[in-house]
Amino acid sequence: MDLATIIGFVVGVCSLIAGFVWEGGHLGALFQPSAALIVFGGTIGATMFSFAPQDLKVVPQLIMLALRNKPYDTAKAIEDIVAMAEEARREGLLHLENRLPEIDDPYLKKGLQLVIDGTDPELVKNILEVEIYTIEERHHIGSSIFEAAGGYAPTMGIIGTVMGLVHVLGSITSPENLGPAIAVAFMATLYGVGSANVLWLPLASKLSNISQKEILLKQLMMEGIVSLQAGYNPILIRERLVAYLNPSARNRSGEEEEEME
Repeated sequence: MDLATIIGFVVGVCSLIAGFVWEGGHLGALFQPSAALIVFGGTIGATMFSFAPQDLKVVPQLIMLALRNKPYDTAKAIEDIVAMAEEARREGLLHLENRLPEIDDPYLKKGLQLVIDGTDPELVKNILEVEIYTIEERHHIGSSIFEAAGGYAPTMGIIGTVMGLVHVLGSITSPENLGPAIAVAFMATLYGVGSANVLWLPLASKLSNISQKEILLKQLMMEGIVSLQAGYNPILIRERLVAYLNPSARNRSGEEEEEME
C-alpha cells in the first residue's frame, strides 16, 4: 500500500475536522446524512452519466492502483536493456530470444519480439509509439473520471445548500431556529467542496502522476529497443537512456557503473 496516499487523505480530513472543533464547533454537526446523500449521490450519478459503462468498470481498479505503491525502476530497465545490447553485440539479435521468458514487462517483451522477428526498424518504432499513445489515452480516461467528480461535487454541494435553504425558508415556525437550520443547509456545500479537494481531485492527480511515470518508462524502453536494433554501442545506449533519469538517479547510476568497473 502507498502510505503517502493514505496518510495524506487522513491528514487532510483530520485537519478539517480538528480546525472545525478548535473553533468551538460540535463534531456531531458535521454529520448530515441528507446532505451527504445529495452531494455524493448526485456526484456519482453525474459522473456515471458522463462516461461509458466500459470506462466506469475500471474505477475499483483505479482506486486500488492509486492506493498501491507500484515502483517504476527505470534504472533497472536501463541495466537490463544495456545487458541485452551487449549480448546482442556478441551473439546476435536472434540470441535474445532466450531472454524473452525472463522479461516481465509486456511492452518490452513485445518490442524485443518484433526486433528478433526482423521487423523493419521504422515499423517497430511506429508500433511502439502507437502502444504508448493507447496507454496514454486509457490512463487519461481513468483520471478524467475523478476530475469530473471533483468538478461536479462543489456544484452538487451548492444545489444541496439551495434545496436546504428553500426548505428552511418555506417552513419557518420560530426565528430562533432559523440560524441552526441554515447552518445545516450549508453542510452540503462543505461536503461538496471538501470531497472535491480532499478525495476526487487528489485521486485524479495521483493517477496522472502514476501515468506519467509509466509513460516515461515505456519511452525509455522504446528508445532502448530502437537503439539495440540499430546496433549502437552499449555504452552509447546507456548514455541515451540515462537522459530519462532525474539528476539524483543519474548520479547514482554513474557511481554504480564506476564500482562495476
